[in-house]
Amino acid sequence: MIIYIILACVGIAIQAAFITVEKKEKYVPAVILKGLASCVFITLGLFGFLSAKDSFSRLIFIGLIFGGIGDVCLNLRLVFKDGKKIFLLGIAAFLVGHILYLAALIPETAPKTLVICLAGGVVAAAVLLAWIFKNITAQKVFKIFGVFYVGAVVLMTAVSVGRVVENFGISSLVYMIGAVLFTLSDVILIFNMFSEKKAAWMRPANLTLYYIGQLLISFSLFFLAA
Repeated sequence: MIIYIILACVGIAIQAAFITVEKKEKYVPAVILKGLASCVFITLGLFGFLSAKDSFSRLIFIGLIFGGIGDVCLNLRLVFKDGKKIFLLGIAAFLVGHILYLAALIPETAPKTLVICLAGGVVAAAVLLAWIFKNITAQKVFKIFGVFYVGAVVLMTAVSVGRVVENFGISSLVYMIGAVLFTLSDVILIFNMFSEKKAAWMRPANLTLYYIGQLLISFSLFFLAA
């Protein structure tokens, strides 16, 4: 646990440095710092996987890797000219990560609870997307990606809630909180990028909630193995 906490603190410090450097528009060192911060939660996920050694922790660990890839791609868009394609590649990496998270959760949830959670998730995603599209301006390709991406993250979060209700424990609770923070960070990201009413607090809030969310998801594997 001490090693986990130390590594998490190091990761948070690197993430804070990244936010500061990015704000100064120093995009190359920002990408490096972002990659290093991502390596921390990937490393924590690896420790959890090596301790638990089950299919759930393996899928979560691989999902964390794709999250790290998405992290780097989303910031590389600010370094290279063709930022649109790099951004979409990053979103695709995050989408794969969410699908892996969902694939890990499904076997952990009873069929009846799973059906209820998925149905609720579909409704929640539809309402959320309708609200988002009403308040942003984005190209069609981004909206198409958004439907799949938001749908995946909301479904994943809904199933994580059902898992807590069905089998309450520290691991499932920590994971669910991480999933909720991840979802909130994505909503803020969308408004920060595509809304005409973006505010200065959105980018730091998006990055902070996202990173804590990923740390908690990786931490949940430690409690699973404990």
